[in-house]
Amino acid sequence: MNKTLARKSLDKKLSVLQRGEQLARPHRGWIKAIREALGMSTIQLAKRMGVSQPRITALESAELDDSLTLSSLKRAAEAMDCTLVYAIVPKTSLNDLVQKRALDKAKFLMRRLDHTMALEKQNLDDENLREVIENLAQDIIEKKTRLIWEENP
Repeated sequence: MNKTLARKSLDKKLSVLQRGEQLARPHRGWIKAIREALGMSTIQLAKRMGVSQPRITALESAELDDSLTLSSLKRAAEAMDCTLVYAIVPKTSLNDLVQKRALDKAKFLMRRLDHTMALEKQNLDDENLREVIENLAQDIIEKKTRLIWEENP
C-alpha cells in the first residue's frame, strides 16, 4: 500500500478519536476509576492479578505519574474483565500533517534558492514562487516523504 493510502486509512480509523471524542484519563487514573466503578477493592484486584495489595496501590500511582508499563496496564485491565485499547492520535489528520511539513520544507528550500537568485537578479515574483513551492511540496510528498522530517540546518 502506498504511503498516501496508508495515511488515509489510518486517518479514517483515527477520525473517531480526533473529533473530540478522546477519552481523557480520569483524574484518579483508569485502573482506580474502573476498579471503584466495579465495586472491587485493591485486595480483590490484587488476588485477580496474582500480586500483593500494595502492588495495586503502586500500579495506580504509577499510572498517574506516567511510569506504568503497557504490560501492567493490560494485566490490570484483563483482571477487571476489560480490554486495553491503545492508540497514538495525531492532533490533525496524518495527511494534513504531511502536507504542512512538506510545504514548510519546500518554503525553506526555496527561500535559500530564491535568495541566491535575488543576488543574481533572477528571483521569482510572489505568485510564481508560491506555485514553485506548492509543486516542490507535492514532489517531496510523492518521492521524498522522509525529507520532511529532517531538521533544517
